[in-house]
Amino acid sequence: MIQTKERGGFAGLDACVHCGFCLQACPTFLATGDEADSPRGRIELMRALERGDLAVTDTALAYHLDRCLGCRACEPVCPSGVRYGQALETARERLADGGRGVPWLARAALWALTTPGVSEVVYLFARLFRATGIPRLFAGWGRIRFAMGMLAATKPEGGNRRQRTATDRGRPLPSSAVLLFRGCVMEGLFRHVHGATIRTLQVNGYDVREVAGQVCCGALHAHAGLGDAARALARTNALAFGDGEEPIVVNSAGCGAFMKECGFGARVKDVTELLAANGGPVPGGPLDLHVAYDPPCHLLHAQRVAEPPLRLFAAIPLLRLVTVAGANDCCGSAGLFTLVEPEMSRTVLQTKLDALGEVAPQVVATGNPGCAMQLGAGLAARGVRARVRHPVELLDASYRAAGRYE
Repeated sequence: MIQTKERGGFAGLDACVHCGFCLQACPTFLATGDEADSPRGRIELMRALERGDLAVTDTALAYHLDRCLGCRACEPVCPSGVRYGQALETARERLADGGRGVPWLARAALWALTTPGVSEVVYLFARLFRATGIPRLFAGWGRIRFAMGMLAATKPEGGNRRQRTATDRGRPLPSSAVLLFRGCVMEGLFRHVHGATIRTLQVNGYDVREVAGQVCCGALHAHAGLGDAARALARTNALAFGDGEEPIVVNSAGCGAFMKECGFGARVKDVTELLAANGGPVPGGPLDLHVAYDPPCHLLHAQRVAEPPLRLFAAIPLLRLVTVAGANDCCGSAGLFTLVEPEMSRTVLQTKLDALGEVAPQVVATGNPGCAMQLGAGLAARGVRARVRHPVELLDASYRAAGRYE
């Protein structure tokens, strides 16, 4: 979603006719009832910013743009095809470059989570602390306790296993090479999801290859208004992955959405897209679980990937998907939003938790690290024992139950 033309993403707002279809799809408008906290209201603010009617230093402008989750739920319901997400990032970049800068907490988080040489140390200590079990014990509401719950939600179930896949003698499988994108948060705290991704893809006939020299995708930087940093990271990844035709498999919805829109295009595939291709996934063994699927906004609204995760669940015998009201609505994570706008983030999350409480699933499945941490922390704060897992982890457990791993 990196823009280089003079108008940047603002050109994507030209199609807006103020119809208002976006209002009921916007979680912040539903939370506040304030038109300025709706996509239509923010579009007017961004148009005023582009015209010069509002200065980049205008506090009201920054207030309402900062409170946007960037979930892009407004885009699928827009009959005019307004490209709201691109405009939002352009506006935030202008605010950051225009003297306001980026909030210190966002900069600190980006430095700790994405800076080579720094992030490895941060993630190492986070994993060691996670292993003590203390984060789970102290999970709750408030900044510190909620952060504890977020870290606890990243803990792999049953530890990290290192199985090799058994030779599958079932139906013919594709023989395709795919390149694994590891990212920053996923590699640092969700390495077990990478393991599950590799194993399940191998069972389905894919040759998963590692790529040296890759870095953070840049999505968090772009969302924060640091466009130059995001573009630099995108260029580094473009060099690392080259210009071949091998699909780039991503298991983080936010990373996948950003990479699809910043130059990689159709090469980028969510892991569920690959698993669902060619008549897949290969069926696994039974898992007697009630599962609530919570689609990540950047998978459903930005990438428009809806069916593949459902096909993954359908390949697991005995697994039952439970219907949750508002499942397609944002959980309130939105990357760094949960850190810099905690009040709005928790307000949006409470609605999600209320809906999950009505169906009491054993597992909540979602395909984005921020969503997993947000939902896991919220469930822990409410004392709910439901686990949060990536969909590919469930398929991995199903294949293990079927004896596909040695």
